[in-house]
Amino acid sequence: MGDSGEGLIDSEARIQERRDELQASRDIARKPAKKNPEHIRQLDSLKLARTQMTRQLEIVTHESRRRQITEAIADIDVRIAGLHAVSAAIS
Repeated sequence: MGDSGEGLIDSEARIQERRDELQASRDIARKPAKKNPEHIRQLDSLKLARTQMTRQLEIVTHESRRRQITEAIADIDVRIAGLHAVSAAIS
């Protein structure tokens, strides 16, 4: 009889530990990540530039200009990926 009581206590302790872990996870998820305002500004600027270049690409008909815009978009994509990599490394 004593063994079954110990199992129940152990089970309750494990359940409480799991509840505590879940609550800690929720608390971490709710806290906004500290982000560098300069990093955010750069990322927003690059996204805006990419949008503008994409719109230009849609209307341009001259092949050499299309190539220039395509290369510019590719460069912007590389820069955006670089900023994401830096922010992931910091986090």
